Amino acid sequence: MLPASAGTRIEDLLREFVDRAGELLSTQERMQGLLSAVVSVAEDLSLDAVLERVVTSACTLLNARYGALGVIGEDRALSHFITVGIDEDLIRKIGPLPTGHGVLGLLTSDPRPLRLHDLHDHPASYGFPKNHPPMVSFLGVPVRVRDTVFGNLYLTEKEGAGDFTAEDEELAVALAAAAGVAIENARLFEDGRRRSGWLEACMYVVGRMMGDERNITESGLDMIATTALEESESDLTLIGVSSDDGPDLYVAAAAGERAALLAGRSISLDSPAVAEVLSTGLPTVFNDATDLLGEEDGTALGPIIVIPLGPQGTNQGLLILAKSQGTGSYSKIVVEMSAVFGSHVALALELARTHRLREQIMVFTDRDRIARDLHDVVIQRLFAAGLSIQSLQRFITDKTASARIRAVTTELDETIRDLRNTIYSLRVSSGETELLSDLILRAVRNAAKPLAFAPRLNLAGPIDSTISDETAKHLLAVLSEGLSNAVRHSDAGAIEVSVAVDINNVTVVIDDDGVGLGSPVRRSGLANVEQRAKILGGTFAIESSADTGTRLTWAVPVEEVLS
Repeated sequence: MLPASAGTRIEDLLREFVDRAGELLSTQERMQGLLSAVVSVAEDLSLDAVLERVVTSACTLLNARYGALGVIGEDRALSHFITVGIDEDLIRKIGPLPTGHGVLGLLTSDPRPLRLHDLHDHPASYGFPKNHPPMVSFLGVPVRVRDTVFGNLYLTEKEGAGDFTAEDEELAVALAAAAGVAIENARLFEDGRRRSGWLEACMYVVGRMMGDERNITESGLDMIATTALEESESDLTLIGVSSDDGPDLYVAAAAGERAALLAGRSISLDSPAVAEVLSTGLPTVFNDATDLLGEEDGTALGPIIVIPLGPQGTNQGLLILAKSQGTGSYSKIVVEMSAVFGSHVALALELARTHRLREQIMVFTDRDRIARDLHDVVIQRLFAAGLSIQSLQRFITDKTASARIRAVTTELDETIRDLRNTIYSLRVSSGETELLSDLILRAVRNAAKPLAFAPRLNLAGPIDSTISDETAKHLLAVLSEGLSNAVRHSDAGAIEVSVAVDINNVTVVIDDDGVGLGSPVRRSGLANVEQRAKILGGTFAIESSADTGTRLTWAVPVEEVLS
């Protein structure tokens, strides 16, 4: 038999062996659990799904009742907070999610593992809001993506009312390291997906703009604004383009929240934000929109991205992306790809403008050719035909035939006059200086917009080559004032305007078949027309009656014009 001391030693060895075997089995189970957790985390490429699996796997692996992952934003505060163990109803009752105060913020300022017996005993404890479940034991570890702290993993309330152990801490650190790799892969996949979406949006917009030049109008800009809104996940997008009424931009298209209120708004070029973007030609992020949109609309918005739609130093337009206040900031990928999108839009708009200008030039060239043929061929033939018919009168004694010849000759003269007017309307100025005949035609059309009919315009003589700039300025003013008077007061059913240049005079005649001048106010309203005639050494006369209407005649000598 063995001595009693030997039996006791064997029992101790057996117990030690059993304990070691239990520890090995426990370690194996933990390693198996860690491996399962790592596999689970890496199974999905969606960033949101990966973050949720990290928290769920950590709670399962370390027997924690509650878990959370706080994502650190660019301002070093917690921008997202994913929780496990608390249902949605309780989350709503608790209120706003944590932003990194108290113990939760310690890992942000000092990214090292933190294990506590009781949260409440720590000096940095910030307390819990109303309706928050009780939590005592705590384990927190940073989650790093490469060398940057992406966020923090928080675990509380270890099952069995015990504390988290050093082994738990090691497992959490190992899981956090694996989670960092999975998060990096998910972010790369997400970035690739978003880049692909932006590039598809670029191709879609360019294809639509180039496929139909009409898309350069507001409907096309609305399409661009809506596409940018969707791809950037913004709450508001605006497109500002140059205005014909002044130097500032105006909102030609808007999409998202408050779009209807901001459409048509003016955007001052004096705004520091606008000036910076247009001068640099680079997209820029601003955290305050009040400088751009004013206090009322700007305060409701958070960060904005302002993207130029033209080369550096030009003000061809802006694309503005905006988030609502409190909805987070723009990611680097959105800032980068929105700039690419903006450059594609700018190129498409410029190509569409060039295409439209090229077609206009083709139309104008064709009009010039038609006008030249009408003047050089058709009018000359009609004029020769009129002279030939007129010469027949010498051989005809019958009064009826003679009257008929005069009627045909008069009709040919009217036709020639109408052709001349058509030629003037077809001619389009080329270069920086517009022809006076173009300006006369435009002045008549603008003044006649309130009418239900178009005034008849007769142009005769070398208008574009004879009249000086000074006289042309007065002539256009006379047309506007005289026509405005006829449109507002005459109640006319027809208006005829004649502008003629002969050897002696430049003459403007405005005839209407209205009710006559009548009111002295109407006469005094034409005092400016009379004054303009006196300045140029000319004359001004008005003939008016309730039966025949009104004739305004304004004439200045050619010698005065040519001097």
